Amino acid sequence: MMGMFNPMSAVTSNLPGGGDEDEGDKEKEAEQERLRQEAIAEAEERRKDKHNKMEAEREGMRQGIRDKYNIKKKEEAQPEMMMEPDNPLMRKKKTPEELAAEAEAAEQDDFTKLKNTIETQISEVKSQIEGKCVVQ
Repeated sequence: MMGMFNPMSAVTSNLPGGGDEDEGDKEKEAEQERLRQEAIAEAEERRKDKHNKMEAEREGMRQGIRDKYNIKKKEEAQPEMMMEPDNPLMRKKKTPEELAAEAEAAEQDDFTKLKNTIETQISEVKSQIEGKCVVQ
């Protein structure tokens, strides 16, 4: 047996012209790699086109359903969440004012705490509603 057998050595040694083909082989390989990259890019472009076409068809169907049942289209709320990728739990960071309010609340009695908590929640809900409502 011949130790390490390279299947390509059998192919290249049988080529006419001997070992002077290295430069030509490198050019062929570079050309093949370029063609392969072009094919990948073309396939990706076709995939994107197909995806966009299917998404447009789906949106048409969604709009038909919205029209049929008189549903208003939701405004895109996702960009707000995408602004904080560094925060894995997707919750708002507390401002110094909120932290101070919590420290103050810890010192107050239960009734006042409850009252302040409810007021805070109401104001948060109010601001969320005002943020989502568009006056026309």
